[in-house]
Amino acid sequence: MQLYQLSQNQAQEIVDKMMKDIPYNINIMNELGIIIGSGNKKRVGTIHPGALKALSSGKMVEVWTDGQSEKKGTNEPIVINHKRVGVIGISGNPDEVRPFCNIVKTVVSLLIEQGAALKTLENEANRKKAFLEVLLDHQGVYSQKLRKEALQYNIDLMLKTEVLYIKNLSKEEEKSKLLLLYPSFLMDEDTHLVLVQNNDNSDKLIKQLIQNHKNILISLGASESSIADSYVQAKSAMNVLLSLSLPLQVISYEEVDFLVKLGYSDLSGEMNVVSKLEDTIDLLETLRTFINHNCSVSLTAAELNIHRNTLQYRLKRIHTLTGKDPRKVLELFELTHGLLSFYK
Repeated sequence: MQLYQLSQNQAQEIVDKMMKDIPYNINIMNELGIIIGSGNKKRVGTIHPGALKALSSGKMVEVWTDGQSEKKGTNEPIVINHKRVGVIGISGNPDEVRPFCNIVKTVVSLLIEQGAALKTLENEANRKKAFLEVLLDHQGVYSQKLRKEALQYNIDLMLKTEVLYIKNLSKEEEKSKLLLLYPSFLMDEDTHLVLVQNNDNSDKLIKQLIQNHKNILISLGASESSIADSYVQAKSAMNVLLSLSLPLQVISYEEVDFLVKLGYSDLSGEMNVVSKLEDTIDLLETLRTFINHNCSVSLTAAELNIHRNTLQYRLKRIHTLTGKDPRKVLELFELTHGLLSFYK
């Protein structure tokens, strides 16, 4: 693994900050002995002779007299994981600057080690994401190589898997406590996938998540031999939940498989009528609420906190814009299909 290295900007920033408290010129050199940060900015980009000696010997090099190519001072190699990755140089009497050299070296070493640790975490996250993409695209029998790699993430590809598609999970500390118990993957900022390979565990996990997170939404795929199949089901169920704004926190594919298939069916052969409501958030909300309250004018008006006459006006506007009257059951069915297919 290649060690993380300070950039020239980072090195110069460290030098500028440290020299506010240290009354000596500081140089930071890279693994080639080239100055990448200095109190004398004209020297940045030049080779430091003392740094080359320190890199070669692996020991502090002290210069006691000023010469043509170097000034007196200390040059301390930075060693990370037994590798010499740079040098800290401070100009001045070695007896005076030696303690300061150790302080600057410690600061720089910590930053390099921190950067290396972050890089390792980033690489692992990228590797994990790439593996998930393979799983979600995979069709057919899992290879032995894939099964072996899955075990690194505590996934047994010989077992059936139930995928939980989770949105709006909050509180980092609670996320870590719960999701560490299961193979879990971050899809994007507010979407997680959790793989459950013991059906008895999913109910318990869902209950805990709902108790701790008010706005969480969870959809479940069926328990399948193919993780990709269960994922598609879970994601499709979530799309139904979001497209219709169903008053639920948890939804399973088995509950809405007809609506999923309906949403993917190209029945109109023309532009989706719901697209004409895309810029009218109040009309979309009204349509969804009207559907969820089984076309009850009183319940819909109460839910939206509007007068019945206002609701009637909005329903007429939906009819005018889409050509479909939500107060007629067959035309409402077309609008429902429009919502499902438009937001799939």
